[in-house]
Amino acid sequence: MHCQPNAFIKVYNWLKIKQSCLLCDEQVDTSLPLCSDCDAELPWLGPHCQVCALPLAVEGLTCGSCLKRPPAFTRVEAPWRYGFPVDALINRFKHQGHWPIGRLLGDLLARHLAHGFSEGLPKPDVLLAVPLSPKRQRQRGFNQAQMLAEVLSKALQIPLQSAWLERVGDTAAQQKLDAAARRRNLRGAFVVQPGAQVRGRHVALVDDVLTTGATAQQLARQLIRAGASRVDIYCLARTPAPGDH
Repeated sequence: MHCQPNAFIKVYNWLKIKQSCLLCDEQVDTSLPLCSDCDAELPWLGPHCQVCALPLAVEGLTCGSCLKRPPAFTRVEAPWRYGFPVDALINRFKHQGHWPIGRLLGDLLARHLAHGFSEGLPKPDVLLAVPLSPKRQRQRGFNQAQMLAEVLSKALQIPLQSAWLERVGDTAAQQKLDAAARRRNLRGAFVVQPGAQVRGRHVALVDDVLTTGATAQQLARQLIRAGASRVDIYCLARTPAPGDH
C-alpha cells in the first residue's frame, strides 16, 4: 500500500489565497497559511557555525567541533533554531501526520534556500531525502524527509532522486540516544545504491532536524565515497548545544 500523499496536491488545495494562519487562525492574504506576525516570531536561527549551523553567540564563525574534526558535509542550511513553536510544529507533522503543517514548513524552507541561492549559496545538482527503515516507514505511514524534499524539488526546480539511498536494518530511534550512541547506532545503516549517479555531483540531503549530525555525517561519508563532489544538508531546524536555550 502506498500511504504517502502525492506531493500533497491530491489532499489539500494549497493555492487558496484566502486562508487562515496555521498558528493563530487569523485570516491571511498570502499563498502561505502563515501571518506576518507569526512568521516574524518563529525562532530564526541567528548567528551559527558556518559549517554545521550550531547556534553561536557571534556570526561568521566555525564551531570548535567542526574545526577539530571537519565533517564530510560542506554546509548545513536551516532557517530555525529547534525551539517553540517550530519544535511543536515538526512534532505534529512528523508524529501526528499533519500534512498541511509539513507543506508550510517545506515552503518556508524553500523560501530560505531561494534567498540563499540569490546570495551566492551554490545550488545543488540533486536532492536526496534521508531514508527511513522500511519498518519505521510502515509504522509512521510516510517519510517526513521525503515529503519535504518533494516540496523543495518543485519549488526550487532541483531534481529529486528517491531511489539512490536506502536505510538497511531497523536501528533504535536516534532521539533516545546520546551523541556517541547515535554514531554507533548508524554504522552500516545506510547504503548508496549501485545505480546512483552521484559521481562529480553536488548533492543536498533533506531532513527535518539536525541534532548531533550523526545521520548527516554517515550519509555524507557514503556519498563522498561514491564520488559526490559536495554534500550539503537542508533541514528545518538545528538544535542548540546542550544547556544552551
